Amino acid sequence: MGHPVGDRLLCDVTARLRALVRSTDMVARLGGDEFAILLSGCGGVDEAEAFCRRALVAIAEPFDLEGQAVHVNASIGVAVLPADADEADLAMRCADLALYQAKSEGRGTFRFYAPAMNSELQRRRDTERELRRALEAQELELHFQPKCRADTAELAGFEALVRWRHPERGLVMPGGFINVAERTGLILPIGEWVLEEACMAAARWPGYPVSVNLSPVQLRSPRLITTVRRVLDRSGLEPSRLELEITESFLVHDLEGARGVLLEMKALGIRLAMDDFGTGYSSLSYLQSLPFDRIKIDRSFVARLGGATKAEAIVRAIITLAHGLGIATTAEGVEDADQLRFLREIGCDELQGYLFGRAVEAGAIDATINTAQERVSAGSSRPVPVEVPADPALAGG
Repeated sequence: MGHPVGDRLLCDVTARLRALVRSTDMVARLGGDEFAILLSGCGGVDEAEAFCRRALVAIAEPFDLEGQAVHVNASIGVAVLPADADEADLAMRCADLALYQAKSEGRGTFRFYAPAMNSELQRRRDTERELRRALEAQELELHFQPKCRADTAELAGFEALVRWRHPERGLVMPGGFINVAERTGLILPIGEWVLEEACMAAARWPGYPVSVNLSPVQLRSPRLITTVRRVLDRSGLEPSRLELEITESFLVHDLEGARGVLLEMKALGIRLAMDDFGTGYSSLSYLQSLPFDRIKIDRSFVARLGGATKAEAIVRAIITLAHGLGIATTAEGVEDADQLRFLREIGCDELQGYLFGRAVEAGAIDATINTAQERVSAGSSRPVPVEVPADPALAGG
């Protein structure tokens, strides 16, 4: 809506905050969209908590900007003096650590400083430093997990999944470093590397598509479309064989901006999938107004199939809705025959999970493809059983 409207919003937020405080308190704008509030003579933790709750409610009320109702929310970090700090700079640092914690837990909430946050900050800094080194030392690698047709179990393609071959910690899964990469901006060079490596690998396969996850940070980057074009040109991969997976969280923050990006990618001939559908941000308007080719049903629903009738009803409804809109479906985390049977019965198009194969290194792709083709030639439509690892941290993307 333009910078003047953004400035108007900041002024309106300021007015609401000032209305909450006493004449002895202070409200300051630190820069951007960050504010600091000093409650002098606060009666303790309970009073500070009550203030935080009032502030969050006040900010969550819609703002009238040029006749439009605009909704925003806030996150708050709290430091208590002198218990947490005895001087101003340290107090701000403690409050900032608590704010970071509030943001990492979903935003729209508040957190009080705790000493453990210092060790968590140090852990994140260590991970960031090591991750920068890992990029230079080429310690990242791609693994590829097969996806199969639900009706015949024939190989349908692969999903590219990044791993970190740490010299001391061994193979680190994405959950151990992607959040840090996103918060530091390292996800941009990592994401470009993943996209290029995946397309280069897929260009050597006999026609199977590859899917690549895009971070919301990548999707907001102005160079994304240029990067995708460059990667397709360099790899020689047909655009129709590239499927980009996008989480719903990107859509909820900037729907109009998301629509423009997705339409540009569709114009290149790329296929688009909505990842983790149904896990918190689902809106039917996304499916109606955005050019998605596929919905990926989150593994949390698939894991409850067979024992939870609500999960079965949700999965059935998602598949029916998608097919009604001409959108294909993929179920993630399929690990047993009962899940396979149910998903086949209700018409799911594609399945992914340890029942069909775990993610393998690029060098093992040819063997995976050959095995799949031999099974088809032999007339077998049964998935190849594999051992599901005991560590649940490994059973993911």
